[in-house]
Amino acid sequence: MTDTTRPLELVLLWHMHQPDFRDSASGEFRLPWVYLHAIKDYADMAAHLERHPRVRAVVNFVPVLLDQIEDYERQFATGELRDPLLALLVHPDLDQLDAAGRELLFDRCFRANHSKMIEPFPAYRRLLEYFRFSEAQGGPGLDYLSGRYLADLVTWYHLAWTGETVRREHALVVELMTKGANFTLADRQALLGVIGDVLRGVMPRWRALADRGQVEVSSTPQYHPIGPLMLDFAAAHETDPTAPLPRFARYPGGRERLARHIGWALESHAGRFGHAPAGLWPAEGAVSGPFVDMLGREGLRWTGSGEAVLAASLTASGKSLPREEFLYRPWLIGDSGVTGFFRDDRLSDRIGFEYSKWHGRDAAADFIKQLEHIAAAAPADEVPVVSVILDGENAWEYYPYNGFYFLDDLYASLEAHATIRTTTCSDVVASGAHRQRLDHLVAGSWVYGNLATWIGSRDKNVAWDLLCEAKGRYDLVMASGRLSESEREAASRQLGVCEGSDWCWWFGDYNPPESVRSMDDVYRASLARLYELLALAPPEVLSQPISVGGVRLGDTVGAMRRSTT
Repeated sequence: MTDTTRPLELVLLWHMHQPDFRDSASGEFRLPWVYLHAIKDYADMAAHLERHPRVRAVVNFVPVLLDQIEDYERQFATGELRDPLLALLVHPDLDQLDAAGRELLFDRCFRANHSKMIEPFPAYRRLLEYFRFSEAQGGPGLDYLSGRYLADLVTWYHLAWTGETVRREHALVVELMTKGANFTLADRQALLGVIGDVLRGVMPRWRALADRGQVEVSSTPQYHPIGPLMLDFAAAHETDPTAPLPRFARYPGGRERLARHIGWALESHAGRFGHAPAGLWPAEGAVSGPFVDMLGREGLRWTGSGEAVLAASLTASGKSLPREEFLYRPWLIGDSGVTGFFRDDRLSDRIGFEYSKWHGRDAAADFIKQLEHIAAAAPADEVPVVSVILDGENAWEYYPYNGFYFLDDLYASLEAHATIRTTTCSDVVASGAHRQRLDHLVAGSWVYGNLATWIGSRDKNVAWDLLCEAKGRYDLVMASGRLSESEREAASRQLGVCEGSDWCWWFGDYNPPESVRSMDDVYRASLARLYELLALAPPEVLSQPISVGGVRLGDTVGAMRRSTT
């Protein structure tokens, strides 16, 4: 029988991130994921903590996500909507919508988890059935779908993306769901108003949670770059010595660029929360010794990664310990002065991938039972520190009711438990308890403990080579002195967007083809915009999809050099 009287400290870290989806020339949003996750996940996650004030957590906001949330706030304040999907929600006459607008609605408005976000709503399900039938007719089949159909479609898409707590707090959402069809312009305008109210309230709610000490807010380098690869592509060889690398040996000036991302993040956090962050969750939990040393020099006190990185680092240091003796404690990383928290992959992935298939109360009970087992197995003189770290936005659409019942039961169980205490990374660091030194840190991430998700395959390496070539052009133009200070800053920010991790994450046949195409398009458009800001013609190669055959890795940079000289 498990001893349930042993104490345990639990760090829950919820990571919130979306890449920059804006066209920097027009300000238009190419994809809607920022505001959709805001009205579903960022609002729901804040509400759960508000409902359970004795549960503490760490919430990580990537600065570029906050930039975009504030951008949406400005759109609602001015009424000038620069997200095409929001604009179509309140289009006055959808019967007169042009072909591009109709195609956008058909392409976007079924992008949701069908079993949890479409199937539960018969009216929305019928819209999908009508679409499939019409599409199957070929030719003009979709032309028969009227403006009334489009109004219902765009309304249901936004209704399905509202969070469960939003539905409980805003009667209009339930009224429209009950109505089910024949949504008027007034209905759609009212729904837009709810979306604006929820979105404008998201960050004030999180600031209030931070101000009362329930939540520690941490940050990430500004545009979510993979730090170890910014410093050295060879970092990928620390876990896979045979991985093919890009044609470029390293990213030009990567150390300076990474320092810029960190500096931007510190400034952003101080401006929004009144002080610099104490800790930094690196993009994708990707760390290396040189990267953590940079964090220490910036005064950051903690960071994190996955347990496979810790296991590999201990093995490389000649240490062999049982999992329960190395995972459930913080580690002081070398001489950096930075404490590392390493996620319990099993528990974190249960929330991310498994518990969505369980009844919420059963899943919460199992989570508590797993923690009690960890406490019982810990060394007698040690209070284990369990780090559960995962995205705070992507798992919930796979749960019934956006994970409402699971999270509500989990937080209630944690509040009531006699010996499990939720805490924050900064409080653990301040206590100094059971912290040991990790002499060597192997480069890796929270994804399988390596860096293969971002480098080492054909498409990913092509993406890096395109970026490296663009960075070379950037350096030449910056050295020429022909740009004004504001033009230099705009180009530097646009380069930052291109340096984000998300583009390479999506390249690969393990992702849905339509999502790969979307992100491929956005990445190449972002690079093309960088060339424009440098007063250079974008190379022709940027018009060719990375994720489709026809551009060989060996030809890519050569093609760029021919087109930019």
